[in-house]
Amino acid sequence: MYVLGLDLGTSSLKALLMNKKGEVIETATADYPLITPQIGFSEQDACEWTEATNKVLKALKEKVADFEAELEGISFSGQMHSLVLLDEKDNVLRNAILWNDVRTTKQCETIMNTLESIVDITKNIALEGFTLPKILWVQENEPAIWEKVKHFLLPKDYLAYFLTGNKSMDYSDAAGTLMLDIDKKDWSEEIRTTFDIPANIYPKLLESTGFVGNLKSEFGFKKEVKVFAGGADNACAAIGAGLVKPGIGMASIGTSGVFATYEDKIQDYSGKLHFFNHAAENSHYSMGVTLSAGHSLAWFRDTFAKGEDFSDLLAGISELESNLLFTPYIVGERTPHVDSKIRGSFIGIDTNHTIKHFAKAVLEGITFSLKDSQNMMEEAKGEAFKTVISVGGGAKNQDWLQVQADIFNTNIQTLTVEQGPGLGAAMLAAVGVGWFSNTLECAETFVSYGDIVKPNPKNVEKYEKLYKEYKKIYENTKEICHLL
Repeated sequence: MYVLGLDLGTSSLKALLMNKKGEVIETATADYPLITPQIGFSEQDACEWTEATNKVLKALKEKVADFEAELEGISFSGQMHSLVLLDEKDNVLRNAILWNDVRTTKQCETIMNTLESIVDITKNIALEGFTLPKILWVQENEPAIWEKVKHFLLPKDYLAYFLTGNKSMDYSDAAGTLMLDIDKKDWSEEIRTTFDIPANIYPKLLESTGFVGNLKSEFGFKKEVKVFAGGADNACAAIGAGLVKPGIGMASIGTSGVFATYEDKIQDYSGKLHFFNHAAENSHYSMGVTLSAGHSLAWFRDTFAKGEDFSDLLAGISELESNLLFTPYIVGERTPHVDSKIRGSFIGIDTNHTIKHFAKAVLEGITFSLKDSQNMMEEAKGEAFKTVISVGGGAKNQDWLQVQADIFNTNIQTLTVEQGPGLGAAMLAAVGVGWFSNTLECAETFVSYGDIVKPNPKNVEKYEKLYKEYKKIYENTKEICHLL
């Protein structure tokens, strides 16, 4: 018996086939291109996603002899926020406008100025990535297309429609549209009427383990395959890392960085952190974002040590004294400073500093930025995290793991095998078909943990002092950066 997790990312669709023991049976990947018609625009042809789906299903049929006979369920992880518009015949009206498209600054300002209650309703402020600003952009700039709109979906939901013929959206993705009433778990009537959005274009809302429909017979499987709603990529990544109970956080360091935590009740962060419905049952998660996390390290290496392996660049940094500060604002910042004009800084440069001092400062600066989010969460909860799960590039270097333990002042937990959002999608399918009663029970089988890195008390004390100075940099460089 198998379940299939489909992770629909920005550049590729990744398929993860797993059995009831939580073992990975096989994987398959299909790439697709971005469409960038002009600066700031980021789009994708939804047909590329369906073609990619056909490719990965075909690949799995060729690789796994009993795939067609033993597959029981499919679920999804999907890129958040990206807008798919359909007409009355369910034809795609235009390229999907993606989460990383930044054409909607004007629309975000309109939303915040028009509806003061937007943060109360959605728990988030309007940002260019969200879906509602994209809808307003289409209304204003492509009225002929808007007149034809009969449905809107997000990318993974379009895949679910392709596989089943049924339209729906789960709560974790709906929360990222800026149109969901988080408290009521329903589409906000106030937002709908304020921005003149027809009620009939909204999809049906489901839990992430909710049943969408059976896989169409045309896909050639030998028994009934159930398809489940799935979740937003960050929510699925959190599930795949075991972020399914209180008291733990997750530091995910890729190109950008995310610090997230499981929330068992609604918290009011006044929009300073993202707050969304979780793909885990009856829960939420909060999330802070560092726009340039791993990107800061890659930029530094490529600019000052081009061609050098990261392992060589970072070798021996644990022996170096920390007296140089870096702010990772090289493309602006999201949390806690929603500021597209702020830029990065090295503070405290002297003649004793070598390239390794700078490299260590970059690691520390990225981690300090994530600590900003950690602090807001701990203050709201009134308690410190017991453990932080580290995933992504930050979990691949032992010295960086120690830096995280010391700066976060908590135990850092790693994963033995990291499968990312695709694992979370497969877990949702496993719960959906009834292998497990909930995601917490599923995580006990599907998520395996590695070593724990503990904080060093001497380093903790040193970093607490440095962090106080780090926090002063934004306000003291903001005006300069904006003028530059």
